[in-house]
Amino acid sequence: MTRLRAMAWMLSVLAITASSATAQEADPLPLKPDTTLKFANTTAGEFTPGSGFRLFTSSKGSLAISVYGLFRYINQLPGDQSFRNHLGIRDTINTSNDLNWHRSMVWLYGFFYDPRFRYTITAWSLPTTQQALVFGNMQFRVADWLDIGVGIAPNLTARSMQGSWPYWAGSDRQMAEELFRGGFSSGLWLTGNIRPKLTYTLSINNNISQLGVVQSNDTRAMAYSASMRWQPTTGEFGPRNGFGDLEDHRKVATQFGFSTESSRESRYAPLGSPPNATQIKLSDGTNPFTEGALAEGVTVTTLDYSELAIDAGAKYRGFSFQGEYYFRKLNDFQATGPLPLTSIYDHGFMAEAGYMVVPKKLMAYVVSGYVDDQFRRYPYEVGGGLSYYPFGNRNLRVNGHFLHIDQSPASSSFGYYLAGLRGTIISFGVDILL
Repeated sequence: MTRLRAMAWMLSVLAITASSATAQEADPLPLKPDTTLKFANTTAGEFTPGSGFRLFTSSKGSLAISVYGLFRYINQLPGDQSFRNHLGIRDTINTSNDLNWHRSMVWLYGFFYDPRFRYTITAWSLPTTQQALVFGNMQFRVADWLDIGVGIAPNLTARSMQGSWPYWAGSDRQMAEELFRGGFSSGLWLTGNIRPKLTYTLSINNNISQLGVVQSNDTRAMAYSASMRWQPTTGEFGPRNGFGDLEDHRKVATQFGFSTESSRESRYAPLGSPPNATQIKLSDGTNPFTEGALAEGVTVTTLDYSELAIDAGAKYRGFSFQGEYYFRKLNDFQATGPLPLTSIYDHGFMAEAGYMVVPKKLMAYVVSGYVDDQFRRYPYEVGGGLSYYPFGNRNLRVNGHFLHIDQSPASSSFGYYLAGLRGTIISFGVDILL
């Protein structure tokens, strides 16, 4: 899909959305005062604050603060491991056995002059990689069918990119969604309700992930993504549309949707130096922009990334289920030499099911994931865990997470996985969101 065709596609979706929405009853624009603190719109993904604490409010604006923190122990077993990639090259795996304050986030947010004009300033830190950033976003609510936002935002490649964090089974994403998803980048987005219970989002971002990519290394290509979410039975799916049924739904809550993206990605670094692009991984965990990733002595400089995810979920009387199936194609490679293939197609799924063993206190869950990949490695995982909520709400959680994994395709210092990992992953964590 060319960039012009992608833009035309997104504009046509927006035109259909607008025509459908204008036929509905006009939305009463003045918001109730408390909605400036609740931030029901989770378009900013993982950079959407919690309910927080009000610091200041007046007719000219408001200011609130929200915080998140995670302390975690992780052990990847066995400790001594190596793996062969799809070219047969062996590499050592630097496994973890660590205690870390893993992630911190502080949000300052509220409205400015008009309750429809909302802002968020985010301070984010990952001590395990010595990274720290300060960034933000602004959103203006035109009507129920249209919010306009700018700032750092998710590429709409998976449901977990769209606000459910940190209400997941464990403290990080599962194997398949970590492999197939995009990242966060500066952009512009449009979102709203086409009709009750049906929500759309369209986004244009600089690239698939801005992390590690400075403006001087970026290209003129953009990333185009879209998502639809349908909640047909109750019109909601719990706080932040996350996993688990602490709320003990008495009517079945359901959620269905899709997310998709098309982008032209680069290595964002000169030849002869390591790539700054780190989001995309092959199904053996190799960065496709690394020299020799697809052929000895050859470096891929640019490629097309196309992805589609279809998701579904349900909650009822303490039971919860969420699953997502992913399809991804990498093609149109530009490289410094000949390559043995012209495209790479992978697909796979993740699934999570949980039950509140003790209502509002203790949830037991199981997870699974699988990737049907072009290199015929067939990575998979199975596991489960327990989450304990001491105060009977989601603000504080103690989590134990256990996985058996074979040939991990996902690899990062953020989550549970390293490239090629086989064996057992044990994680214990305490996280807080206020």
